[in-house]
Amino acid sequence: MYKVFGMKVSGNCHKVKSILTLLDLPFEWIELDTRKGETKTEEFLKINPNGKIPVLQWNDEINIPESNAILYYLARDTKFFSQDLLEQTRILEWLFFEQYSHEPFVAVNRWLLKFTSGDVDPQQIKNNHTKGMKAFSVMEAHLKDKNFFVGNRLTIADLALYAYSHVAEDGGFSLEDFPSVSKWLHNVKSYPKMISIESEE
Repeated sequence: MYKVFGMKVSGNCHKVKSILTLLDLPFEWIELDTRKGETKTEEFLKINPNGKIPVLQWNDEINIPESNAILYYLARDTKFFSQDLLEQTRILEWLFFEQYSHEPFVAVNRWLLKFTSGDVDPQQIKNNHTKGMKAFSVMEAHLKDKNFFVGNRLTIADLALYAYSHVAEDGGFSLEDFPSVSKWLHNVKSYPKMISIESEE
């Protein structure tokens, strides 16, 4: 059985929980709170020296960090990836886009506004918002007349981008001007066994 070291409110961790659920793979969830330094302990740093979650563990000895790498590892021989080289490349394009042009702005503003106590830098929020909206504009243009990002079916490209897009409002992002993105979000949410991110109690 897989073990997942994660945090239930994290979009990156949500990706891992989503693909495991969609593939009906049993797993044990080990909840860690980054705000309490639980990923910086000596014990956890043996699992991931980078001190970040999620981490997928197999047989108590193989540890795979980085959410999109985990998506690939679990989905590579399933319908959520592809056997076609060009489609594989397109999926990878969106995984890289998510990590470089989407997550650093959408996820960070969500974290700052929803989970950080104390003052936040308004200029950082503004800059992140501008770049995050640009990412949604790119997604909107691509999704016009499409149900999903690659091959007109759900792939790990969708799972990666859905993780923080479906809670974008938490970071101050309105998707009212992105009808294709909104339609896509509905399509992903409606997919059988698809889950949404958990909230703190």
